[in-house]
Amino acid sequence: MRTGTPGFVPARLTEAREARRIATKTALARRLGVSPTSVSRWEDGLSEQTPDHATLLRLAGELQVRPEYFLRPPFESSRPTFLRSLASTLVRDLAYQRSQMKWLQEVSFVLGHYVDLPQLDVPDVLEGASYSQLRDEDIEQIALRLRAHWNLGEGPCPDVVGLMERIGIVVATIPMNTTKLDGLCSWSPIDGRPHVLLATDKMSFPRRQMDAAHELAHAVLHHSVPDDEFEANLRTIEQQAFRLASAFLMPSTSYPHEVRHPSLAMLTSLKERWRTSIKAQIKRLADLEIIPEDHARQLYKLYSAKGWSKGEPLDQHWPIPFPTALRNGMNLIVDSGVRAKADLLATEFTVSSADLEALCSLPRGWFDRDAAEIVSLKVRENFAQSGSPRDADIIPFPQRHPPRGR
Repeated sequence: MRTGTPGFVPARLTEAREARRIATKTALARRLGVSPTSVSRWEDGLSEQTPDHATLLRLAGELQVRPEYFLRPPFESSRPTFLRSLASTLVRDLAYQRSQMKWLQEVSFVLGHYVDLPQLDVPDVLEGASYSQLRDEDIEQIALRLRAHWNLGEGPCPDVVGLMERIGIVVATIPMNTTKLDGLCSWSPIDGRPHVLLATDKMSFPRRQMDAAHELAHAVLHHSVPDDEFEANLRTIEQQAFRLASAFLMPSTSYPHEVRHPSLAMLTSLKERWRTSIKAQIKRLADLEIIPEDHARQLYKLYSAKGWSKGEPLDQHWPIPFPTALRNGMNLIVDSGVRAKADLLATEFTVSSADLEALCSLPRGWFDRDAAEIVSLKVRENFAQSGSPRDADIIPFPQRHPPRGR
């Protein structure tokens, strides 16, 4: 006979534990003051035992979710989540990012009931071919086709995050607390949209541009990669994503013509216009065979000698753009009076207000503030009828005479 809470979903407990970076079931059991065996049984779902109501409330409090969180099915996808590195990244960090991605997909799905997100506009550039068949020249042509499709021309792309939102990709930014992960991309199993999470750690605008373009490349090239191929072909997949991101930000038809002298000084000057890092430019020039490998190595050595690995010139020259689509959607729901903030927290969402504020790029404490009251100004009747104000004098500017010649 099953005891505890009917409808308890074991996978949700695993998801919440990983989202809070609690590495093991034993660590969670220690926090709750229960046996590790109990937590293992709850998560594994292999026994009839589930947390009773009192324990469920303690779980919800410890993991900062509503009790209903454990009764809703998780967002599971057969498509892989694209991450930069697997071998060198802690399992705990990978689990954290995957769980945050599921939460992002769930949040955008709920918001989609109330607001219309932009229509997805990611063209099929492979046209039935496999990503594994792509050559470097194919990727270069894909970059130009994407720019033409999205009407970007051949100059610098001013804001990749803004572009991604405009074409229907859901984007969020969160601190990842690791230097091993800059972003991840996953297609939602519910609404069929690519979702992208970008890191805010040690961020600069050129890095944000490249990270966003990298995840955009995954969404374009690798949406049909089977999960079992992902780890086996990770190196090829990542190389393709970086090549397309670089070709997208620095088109082969325009960027190389501005490189008159491939020196660090010249690349610093080009960084101000193209808003891509000096290091990425060196790699781009080498990929296009504009400079030989030994010249690239020399530039990398000078780059390191200047200490630019820790921070390049102009890194803080531009403000860093943040996603706006989810934030605007949340504000629209509340400001229009469709749902109150407290109502959203109590019925629609099961994660904490802090999680929602982070994933939707809302100001910290947004859910604790009262919604702004919209006051309509009353138009005077005679003004509305005449189309121009009465009892007003038109005062001409005094005529200015040109100065006399000397």
